[in-house]
Amino acid sequence: MKIERCGSRPSVTPPASYFTGSVRQDPLVEAPAPARVRAVGVTFEPGARTAWHTHPLGQTLVVTSGSGLAQKRSGPVEAIRAGDVVWFAPGEEHWHGASPTTAMTHIAIQEALDGKSVDWLEHVSDEDYARRD
Repeated sequence: MKIERCGSRPSVTPPASYFTGSVRQDPLVEAPAPARVRAVGVTFEPGARTAWHTHPLGQTLVVTSGSGLAQKRSGPVEAIRAGDVVWFAPGEEHWHGASPTTAMTHIAIQEALDGKSVDWLEHVSDEDYARRD
């Protein structure tokens, strides 16, 4: 058994190449091999969002507070809010983040394949972020 004490791992500001706006990540789970699950708490300030990205084995988001937006490539922008659970299939291009006026926090859960859990793509444009189908 291993207990990670609250506050033992510092919050991280992720690279601007992967996010737009003010974002904080709090590491939660980095299971040792042969396990491959990873989880991180992510807080997005209003208007903040990820870049387009994929996960080799998919991703689950558990929205814990606030309201946000999520979109798969060529799909509508969907509103998400506290209590929602979102699944992105392996290799599905998508983004997620806060709504324009409200912060959003979620737990992002994904597995690593050969040590890699995400492939980053281009930033989501302001026009795509503002689009409501």
